[in-house]
Amino acid sequence: MTIEYNLVKIKSALPVSVQLVAVSKTKSNEDIMEAYRAGQRIFGENKVQELVRKWESLPKDIEWHFIGHLQSNKVRMIAPFVAMIHSVDSFKVLKTINDEAKLVYRVIPCLLQFHIAEEESKFGFSHEEAIQLLSSIKLTELENVTIAGVMGMATFTQDTTLINKEFSTLKEIFQTLKEVFFSGNANFREISMGMSDDYLIAIENGSTMIRVGSTIFGERCHI
Repeated sequence: MTIEYNLVKIKSALPVSVQLVAVSKTKSNEDIMEAYRAGQRIFGENKVQELVRKWESLPKDIEWHFIGHLQSNKVRMIAPFVAMIHSVDSFKVLKTINDEAKLVYRVIPCLLQFHIAEEESKFGFSHEEAIQLLSSIKLTELENVTIAGVMGMATFTQDTTLINKEFSTLKEIFQTLKEVFFSGNANFREISMGMSDDYLIAIENGSTMIRVGSTIFGERCHI
């Protein structure tokens, strides 16, 4: 199957309320351009240097999303162009994004990443930590970031009951934060959850943004 075929198949089954982020990490520029020619414009990367290389060499109307664990000392490299950062897991990272965005006269949409999986290796806030952050007076000083929603990754498992429970948890967190901190705020609207193996379950649980790689491009390769 071609990349174009895979894209068309996925998009034809998506509700209009769900955006597709094509996860292009480790994929060649040629593969990305095949997806681009098929109409895809939103791509996700999880390594800063790789993202910068691709941004420099590929069409400028591509909307690049950073979806990996972000180190504060690398924010400066993507602040001039990144369209959204999905993986904010601390106030320190959020403040750094704000400071770097200010230097380049931008406001960067960010998602708060939550630890919803049973796996300890996953990053993210707990519900309590997020409430503490959003209640902080320090947050009001950050004028160059917009908190646009939440992001999470389910446990890597065949247990669909567990995956369903974890995605349901993230939806509940989103709804609570919306009611308490973002009532009437149209910017806070995204639930980024669901990847190649579980995006259909994520959509059933209210995902507005799925991050799909191997189902579009095939298994990972190295560039």
